[in-house]
Amino acid sequence: MIAFERIKELAKQKKLSLIEVNDKAGLGTRSIYHWNKTQPSNKNLAAVAKVLGTTTDYLNGLTDDPDIPGKSGKPEKHGLTWQDLDMPYGGEIPDELKGMYRALAEQYVKDHPDSLKK
Repeated sequence: MIAFERIKELAKQKKLSLIEVNDKAGLGTRSIYHWNKTQPSNKNLAAVAKVLGTTTDYLNGLTDDPDIPGKSGKPEKHGLTWQDLDMPYGGEIPDELKGMYRALAEQYVKDHPDSLKK
């Protein structure tokens, strides 16, 4: 399975064993090893993706880019990154609201161009 191979590859790059990835993701004993023959649940795959700092799309072979969009640290339009939009209490913006927050931030920058000057 593609997911198993990509998990193995990323774990190796991060100098983690599959057992360490499995445990950090909070999965059952050696669950990842079973993914060589079966497809993992979305919930379990998302937990592993979070540990490895990638997306489920990458693990499933839907993209060849392992980076999380907006998390690369590269400036986006108007110098905004998703890190700039993180919640002040340390939480994450739910995916279904990111587009709305981004549109609000971009409109604010358009209306207040000096706000980005330091």
